[in-house]
Amino acid sequence: MTAWWPIAAAVLAVGVIVAALVWRPLQNRMRERRLVEARREFHRQRERLEAKFQSLASKSGKPRGLDWVRCDFEDDVIYARHRQSGELSAFVSVTIGFEAIEGGGMEHVEAVSNLRAATAVFRVERGAWLTDGRALFNLTPEEAVNYYQDNLELVAHEPAQAQR
Repeated sequence: MTAWWPIAAAVLAVGVIVAALVWRPLQNRMRERRLVEARREFHRQRERLEAKFQSLASKSGKPRGLDWVRCDFEDDVIYARHRQSGELSAFVSVTIGFEAIEGGGMEHVEAVSNLRAATAVFRVERGAWLTDGRALFNLTPEEAVNYYQDNLELVAHEPAQAQR
C-alpha cells in the first residue's frame, strides 16, 4: 500500500504543473475578453459618463474660486489597469474653461479665462463604468499613466479613428 504514495504524489505534482501551465494563458484570455467588453461598454455609455464627469467635477469646488463653464472631451481614450487590484480605468483628454466666482478671490486674476488641459478619469467598478469627477490637470492621458506607473499599466490606446 505504501508503494502507491510516491506514484500518487508524482501524479499530483504533474497535475499541479499542468494546471499552472494551462491557467496562465486561460487567465490572460479571460482578462483580454473583459477588456474588449469594457471598452465596448465605455463607448456605449460615453455620453452619459462625460455628462456625469462634468457635473461632479463642476460641483467639486476645485479649483477654488472658479466655476466650470465648459469641458470639451477629446476622442482618444487610454485604458490602464491597476497593478494590484486589476481595476480598469479610462483616461480622456479634456479642455476646461473657468470663470471667477464673485467673492471667490479670483476675480482679478487675468489667467482665469485661459483654457486648461487636463485628463478626465473613469473606472470600472463591479462591472460598471463610473466617474467621481476627478481631473488630472496639466497631464495628458499618456503622462497620467506614466506618472502613476508604479500603480498603473497601460493596456490599450484607442485613437479616435479606431472607435468609429
